[in-house]
Amino acid sequence: MNLWQTIREDFRTVKRNDPALHNTFELFFNYPGVWALFFYRISHALYARGWRFLPRLISAFGQFVTTVDIHPGAKIGRGVFIDHATGVVIGETAIVGDNVLIYQQVTLGGVSLSQGKRHPTVESNVIIGAGAKILGNITVGKDAKVGANSVVIRDVPPGCTAVGVPARVARRIDGKAPLSHNVMPDINKELFDYLLKRIAVLEHTLKTGDLDTMEKSDQELDEIYRNFIEAMKR
Repeated sequence: MNLWQTIREDFRTVKRNDPALHNTFELFFNYPGVWALFFYRISHALYARGWRFLPRLISAFGQFVTTVDIHPGAKIGRGVFIDHATGVVIGETAIVGDNVLIYQQVTLGGVSLSQGKRHPTVESNVIIGAGAKILGNITVGKDAKVGANSVVIRDVPPGCTAVGVPARVARRIDGKAPLSHNVMPDINKELFDYLLKRIAVLEHTLKTGDLDTMEKSDQELDEIYRNFIEAMKR
């Protein structure tokens, strides 16, 4: 697929991913994300041919127009959609796979001044919620999700969900629909629910002396705890 075919596909991707789009005319005025990719595609093509100043100039102009900062050295696949787009930053050595959905205020940034790979790799079919920061030379695996405002500093395995600051990773994904970024596991809530149930069992046993019920409840709670630990990646 050549440069212009890729750009046309970027515009078609918006139609597939945004139910708020009612006509093609809106693309030219209401979707800075697609224009950010337009400027990136051109600057990246020049950058890949060894040009440096002109690609950075095009990138700077694109940033001024769209408020999206994509370094021309980054590698972005097909079918990527940057929704709302404002404040998105993608660093020089970042790699973004195909069909990735990125919301506003997302940063794919570095944590090192050394040369070489210092920005994240985001594999295909990943959803990155608004305000998320993915930092350093880490990998977000295929089909993973990153919750809004999460700060990811470690690898996220394929098909997992990362939420929190710093992000914790659950070995499951809650809702694979493109717009289901609001469906996330509440890791802290699950842990508190377990503790409250454990306390209730102890209080009941102290009051009644019913050891049989306590033993049965302990087995059930141990199963819940094991499942919880199994779901987590530390």
